[in-house]
Amino acid sequence: METYEKRYYPTILKGIHLVILYIFIQTLVDFPLALIDYYKDTEYLYNPIKKVVLGVGSVLFILIYGIKKSKEPILEIFPFKLFNPLVIIPIITFLWGAHNFLDLVNIWVGKAIPPPPWFWELFNKIFEGDYGFMGVFLKVAVIAPVVEELIFRGLIFNGFRKNYNGFVAVFMSALLFSLFHLNPWQMPATFVLGLLLGWLMLRTNNILVAILGHSINNSLVLLAVTYGDRMHEHPIYLLEQEKFLAVSGLVMGISLILIYFTSIRWFRKHREKS
Repeated sequence: METYEKRYYPTILKGIHLVILYIFIQTLVDFPLALIDYYKDTEYLYNPIKKVVLGVGSVLFILIYGIKKSKEPILEIFPFKLFNPLVIIPIITFLWGAHNFLDLVNIWVGKAIPPPPWFWELFNKIFEGDYGFMGVFLKVAVIAPVVEELIFRGLIFNGFRKNYNGFVAVFMSALLFSLFHLNPWQMPATFVLGLLLGWLMLRTNNILVAILGHSINNSLVLLAVTYGDRMHEHPIYLLEQEKFLAVSGLVMGISLILIYFTSIRWFRKHREKS
């Protein structure tokens, strides 16, 4: 007699389909506007009204579509459990150390695959706000983390961890998150971030922790872009590269241990109830 194994939404293939659908909706609007801007020297693509309407509309569509497919309670897909707020501190220090290593990785990737001028133009546009620094902060450190975490560590991760073991769920959700950004120059950083956020979801079972972690990461990038010259005047950045990386690696290692211990109590409570 054949046994039927229930498959939760989404599986890996359906997760890929969901990401492609999300990208397709964005491209359906962005590509024609990009062509118009290129040939007519306009800036329709970066119109704030368009960005809000498309951003909110496409996300709502994907979330509603995915939730209906999942057929599970909202709080099951986007869980809010108790967590130890002290976990935020080692998240910050881990990401600081990781960014120092990723700066080198990005240099190697840039040498192997030189980024075209349009990439840097697009990257710089991300950090150009319509309402100054606070406008950029709202876009980069608030809206983007909420949107992306609801999709990747909420909808997609919820299905992955029920269909596969923890390692596969974390790895595949991080890989999809990395590929979602559609360029090799961001993939190392987004993959590492995805691994951390997926692990945090396993430990805390709280989508808010993933959103906060993502927001911290993007805030660090924003600070580096905005105040990079001042930051690098700090004595720690003046160390020899080997010593600087050794300090960064030590900080990362200690941070992972602290993340483990600041989340273990809440992790056990969740496991006991589930």
